[in-house]
Amino acid sequence: MGMVMVKCPQTGHAIPTGIETDRESFRRSVVFFSRTRCPICRADHAWFAPEAWVDEPRIRVRRRGADTLA
Repeated sequence: MGMVMVKCPQTGHAIPTGIETDRESFRRSVVFFSRTRCPICRADHAWFAPEAWVDEPRIRVRRRGADTLA
């Protein structure tokens, strides 16, 4: 699972939308419109699903005694 993210048009920083999902489920979802309150510039930003992406945390995998990031 990851967080759906959008880009703040004021600062260019990635901001979380509060929507948790996985990349495949989000990719298969219908195109929708939403608004997100930006914690950086404190404005409400309108966005469409195609402008967003899912930021999934990397999973730590142990291989042959060494930790690597997958």
